[in-house]
Formats: sequence, C-alpha cells, structure tokens
Amino acid sequence: MQNALHKAGILGLVGAAAVAVAACSPPPVHHLSVEDLLEDRVMLDGVLLKCDQDFGKAHNDTDCYNARIAVERLAAQHEPAEEAKRREEFERTREQLRLAEEKQRDQAAKPKLDGYTLPLVPVDPQPAAAPADQKPAVLGQTKP
Repeated sequence: MQNALHKAGILGLVGAAAVAVAACSPPPVHHLSVEDLLEDRVMLDGVLLKCDQDFGKAHNDTDCYNARIAVERLAAQHEPAEEAKRREEFERTREQLRLAEEKQRDQAAKPKLDGYTLPLVPVDPQPAAAPADQKPAVLGQTKP
C-alpha cells in the first residue's frame, strides 16, 4: 500500500509540475503592425536598426517584415511630391535651354559684316572752321 501511495504521490507531483510548466508559458508575442510603425517613427527606426544588426535572425521576423512594408509606404507617400518637384525643375531648365538656343539662332541669322568685302567709300574730311575775324583766302590774292 505504501508503494501505491508513494507512486500516486510521485504521479501527483509530476502532474502538478506539468500543469505548472504549461501555465508558465510565455505570454503571446505582440507583433507591431504596419500602422503602428507608421504612426511611431522612433519605433520604426528602432525596429529597422535591430533588423540591420542581426540580419540572419531578423530576416524572417514579422516585425522586420512589417517595418520594411512601412518604409515602402512612407516612400510611396513622399514620391509624388519629389516627382512633381523634379518635373518642375526639368521644365524650367528646358525653357532656359530653349530660350538660349533661340537667341543663338537669332544671332546666327543676322548677316555678319566682313571687313574685307565692304565697299570702299571715300571719306571727306570736314573743313576746319575758320575764325570769325579771318576771311577765307582766295587763290592768287595776297593779304593786305
């Protein structure tokens, strides 16, 4: 009888230990959702830093996967604004180039003067103005 009581006690202890071990299982892990990471940028940076430090372990981690999705969504939000800015800059540069080319075409269309083919025109020097008290000299006359 003592043997049976002893066995029952041991089985009871083993059963109690099994129940205790099952009851002490770790709480379920709460994974961060993409929306949580989008709202909290500091947490997003921390998760990405953790993922980058231990790439092998974090490669399949749900938090790292959600963090990558959050980064892609953030990039998609900022892309249209950057694209519009680049397009505006491109248009401004294209307009400046068009104006410069148009100016260059106008200058090329003007006839250029070639000094070697210009017609010769005699240049008449202006006669020097005579002083008011002197009369113009006439050929053949002497001064009195």
